[in-house]
Amino acid sequence: MEPRPKSFYVLTAFFALFMLFLYGPTITIGILSFQGEGGGLTFPMRGVSTYWFRDLFQQQAVGDIWGSFSRSIVLGLMVMVTTVTVSVMGGLAFRTRFKGSGILFYLIITALVIPSILISLGVGLLFSQTGLTVHWATSGFGAQLTWTLPFGLLIMFAVFNRFDKSYEEAARDLGASPWQTLRHVVLPIIAPALIGVALFGFTLSYDEFARTLLTAGSYNTLPLEIYGMTTNVTSPVLYALGTLTTLFSLAIIGVFLTIALIGSRRRARAGSDAGKGVL
Repeated sequence: MEPRPKSFYVLTAFFALFMLFLYGPTITIGILSFQGEGGGLTFPMRGVSTYWFRDLFQQQAVGDIWGSFSRSIVLGLMVMVTTVTVSVMGGLAFRTRFKGSGILFYLIITALVIPSILISLGVGLLFSQTGLTVHWATSGFGAQLTWTLPFGLLIMFAVFNRFDKSYEEAARDLGASPWQTLRHVVLPIIAPALIGVALFGFTLSYDEFARTLLTAGSYNTLPLEIYGMTTNVTSPVLYALGTLTTLFSLAIIGVFLTIALIGSRRRARAGSDAGKGVL
């Protein structure tokens, strides 16, 4: 085996430092959340226990943790469904050139480069000036879509650019209607991309802070609630909340990956059965 060049070890060390910088804060919060009953917000730890996780499920002196959590879940699901639906429709629409498609594409991408706090301010002002109620389910929902929809549309543009139209032509030749072609041919083929868009939509909404800051109204989402707690809570219960939130996010990602894996196995099994039938 040939000896590795020095550059390999330099890059390895750089990558290790990058991973430490990326995950170090999360690991630190996870460790500090297991402090004893008399623990504080910094090292050294004062005992080891799960006291603060139990305390998290008790009535807190400040904040509405579980109310904000439920709002974030509902808002995330709303954004996820809308993002998937509009992204698929947009991807289908952009398969053929139409007048103004280039301008529309750049307008969609522009939402990604505008500072998030300005989006939040603009949406909040628009609702307040038009007499509409600033609420997490209306203005907050709209502000978050300006963040999730561009990602979803970019994914679907890439998917449909590589989509083989011969599958649709074969379905139409066999007598399938446009809706049947979409439902039984197009959607099953792009299902992994749909799962990816859904994951993007939910996680980006669930974690979003800046675009929700001025559009949530009187009720906080979970990121806003956590930010508010940082100025009032002086115990490791805040770290326990952060740890559970991180685990919940990882669980959501795991669920979507499992769905994608099951779907790919079913398609592989169906393809294998079809091949046996032909033989």
